[in-house]
Amino acid sequence: MDYDVKDLNLAQQGKLRIEWANQNMPVLNSIRERFAKEKPLKGVRVAACLHVTTETASLMQTLQSGGAQITLCASNPLSTQDDVAASLVKDSGISVFAIKGEDKDTYYKHMNSALDLKPHMSMDDGADLVFEIHSKRKELLEAMIGGTEETTTGVIRLRSMAEKGVLKYPVIAVNDALTKHMFDNRYGTGQSTIDGMVRATNRLLAGSTFVVAGYGWCGRGLASRAHGMGANVIVTEIDPMRALEAVMDGYRVMSMNDAARIGDWFCTVTGDIHVIRKEHFERMKDGAIVANSGHFNVEIDLEALVSMAKKRRLIREFVEEYTLKDGRRINVLADGRLVNLASAEGHPSSVMDMSFANQALSAEYMVKKAKTLSTNVYSVPTEIDRDIARIKLKAMGVRIDRLTAEQRKYLSSHDMGT
Repeated sequence: MDYDVKDLNLAQQGKLRIEWANQNMPVLNSIRERFAKEKPLKGVRVAACLHVTTETASLMQTLQSGGAQITLCASNPLSTQDDVAASLVKDSGISVFAIKGEDKDTYYKHMNSALDLKPHMSMDDGADLVFEIHSKRKELLEAMIGGTEETTTGVIRLRSMAEKGVLKYPVIAVNDALTKHMFDNRYGTGQSTIDGMVRATNRLLAGSTFVVAGYGWCGRGLASRAHGMGANVIVTEIDPMRALEAVMDGYRVMSMNDAARIGDWFCTVTGDIHVIRKEHFERMKDGAIVANSGHFNVEIDLEALVSMAKKRRLIREFVEEYTLKDGRRINVLADGRLVNLASAEGHPSSVMDMSFANQALSAEYMVKKAKTLSTNVYSVPTEIDRDIARIKLKAMGVRIDRLTAEQRKYLSSHDMGT
């Protein structure tokens, strides 16, 4: 078995942390039990490019229980938990290629090592694996039956590929599942981003001004959690509907140009490039803290900031201080990468339980249906989404009502008016 991790001696620590996460992942645990009996993925080779965390380890073990052969690499150079990577290799026999802090060359080397498995399926978080296959490893396309994609940014890239006719195999957009984006993106990103920013800085949120760039599901969750910690929240948006929603939710909405002058904290969650750029840095107050919780590290224009700075230093482990020519200091967290995974541990296991349940069941669905699917990007089937919600509610001890026969008849009729 080939692998490249930081230190196998970290495996015991990783094993315990994986067990701790599993205790709060009842949906994925139930799927693993069924997979172990039915082996729906027997003989299927899966290359996964995901954040190497305790929750991802649970997903890998589930796929392995289903009969799949797995390789795993990191979907972000700073998101790997080295002890988890070691445990997956030593305790689960899974080939892992991931080291926290790896440089760009190592990142792509690891990705290609994972692809050397000659997979039948790709499992992505950001579509880097899919893009690598389509651009540099085209010889692998013949064996590919399909793939899955975890996050908003990756789905955007894949839909672009499909629209341009360059996507060569079907992919399920796991991010589109309601049990993924309504919970993972909102509650997971909201809590874990605040966790990462506070861990990195040890600064107080209460009474400060917190600027959230983007009011999608991630932005909604982040704004809510920042407000709950006592911050005065400002939202910036380019979409009038989302901007209006943020106003109705009680937040101030303004342009980034205006927000830059008054913000203490800034966090981007848009999926787009250069959301915070030179003209915004020029307006920021001394000591402003800037972070990103979108998938790629392009939302903050760091090249512009570097050109403006007369000095830069790492003042804390995940805080780089840029001193501008006029003496103002701007602090960038985690090199502009995913702050919730770079300086914290990512989403809590209870929300990743649903996200990765979607991954596991979508992989099973792809194996069963791949021959009938055309080359396109598909949403998670509604029945899978609802089943996950039912299992989650049951595990939480929550009971819900069912329609009576009378109610079903009423909803299907057209002649029962006022």
